[in-house]
Amino acid sequence: MAKIISLTEHPKGKGFLNFPVCLDLDNINADIAILGVPHGMPYDIKDYPNDQSTTPDLLRQNAQDAAWEEPRTIKHFDWDLGGPLLNNKDIKIIDCGNVTFDINDPIEHYRRAEKVAKKIFSSNATLISIGGDHGIPIPIMRALPDKRPITLIQIDAHMDWRDEVNGIKEGYSSPIKRASELEFIDSIFQIGLRGVGSGRQEEVEDAINYGSNIISAYDLHKKGVNHILEMLPENDLFYVTIDADGLDPTIMPSVNAPTPGGLNWTQIRELIHGITKKGRVLGFDLVEISPSLGNETMTFIHAERLICNFIGAMVRAGYYN
Repeated sequence: MAKIISLTEHPKGKGFLNFPVCLDLDNINADIAILGVPHGMPYDIKDYPNDQSTTPDLLRQNAQDAAWEEPRTIKHFDWDLGGPLLNNKDIKIIDCGNVTFDINDPIEHYRRAEKVAKKIFSSNATLISIGGDHGIPIPIMRALPDKRPITLIQIDAHMDWRDEVNGIKEGYSSPIKRASELEFIDSIFQIGLRGVGSGRQEEVEDAINYGSNIISAYDLHKKGVNHILEMLPENDLFYVTIDADGLDPTIMPSVNAPTPGGLNWTQIRELIHGITKKGRVLGFDLVEISPSLGNETMTFIHAERLICNFIGAMVRAGYYN
């Protein structure tokens, strides 16, 4: 069994939003499983671990502190969802802790993450992964069921289509390039691209030649979220990867590459709810939050709301009926 560790100490050993902790991956009985994947593949060993690796437990702690006195996040009326988070249904959500890492062998963290993700996907639970930098979706996506075509949706300021950086092919600049090589990834939608970042001319041309659906943030602002949703296939399987810098830095300030013009809260919420209605989301990840850069409270508030909206939207889309 792939190794995982328990969460940062907290009263009663609760996980994200005080959901129960389950470290027995051979006996998963849940509709939704939350997993911390703290470490990407470093381009330089001095960057391992990095700032983003602290996010899974800090985000859990922030969410726990908000919900501890009473289960208000779960039980109270949620105006984002039109009712309580789980819509008064018996939805089983567990927190599986964090994938462990070996500082002497960074690739082992990826191997363990893939093993854990495969167990969660094989149990038919929806996987919510909390990173970590944007390298961590690489092992998660490799673990996806490969019997049916899957549409990948990326929300990001950057293309992440680099083949390699410093000889490293599985770092945070390469997840979408690696996804394009997976046979079961049927189509790719890249939403929110803007500014200057990981997309050099050669990566842009490579993505276009692949057939990626490239949607800049300005396309979304001009045409609206509904126009983007209409582009997505109906009744498909989806995997969603969200880089925090895909959102505007006014609401997600704690990122390494804050870039003006990102998605605002209303847009990302509408997009989340729309995607879950178009088909079935097998899993999604939230990555690239750097807490030490400041304004982490604002960032964590939106991160928690984003995850809650995904959960609530999937429940209301009938995934677990």
